[in-house]
Amino acid sequence: MKKVINGKIYNTETATLIHQWDNGRRGDFSSCEEDLYRTKKGAFFIHGEGGPMSRWSRSLGPSSWCGGEDIEALEIPEVRHWLEGHEVDPDVYLSVFPRTEEA
Repeated sequence: MKKVINGKIYNTETATLIHQWDNGRRGDFSSCEEDLYRTKKGAFFIHGEGGPMSRWSRSLGPSSWCGGEDIEALEIPEVRHWLEGHEVDPDVYLSVFPRTEEA
């Protein structure tokens, strides 16, 4: 999938996939899948898709929703929050933020 955001193209086919996540509800109205990517120039984005009760849904009119997909660009604080919120393996986190210090 490709999307232009603020004059820049985000493309799942040319970016590097960092981590995939899903909520385990495949086939359900609330199913949700999100993939975190980094572009060749270092920008981050999420490609997400899900059912009509997910954050990726789209309106078909009054009181009518269907599943959908989209791309959202992320800033560094949002990337940190997404990785921590999805409890990724520490090695994945370190691949994105190698200067993370030990507590």
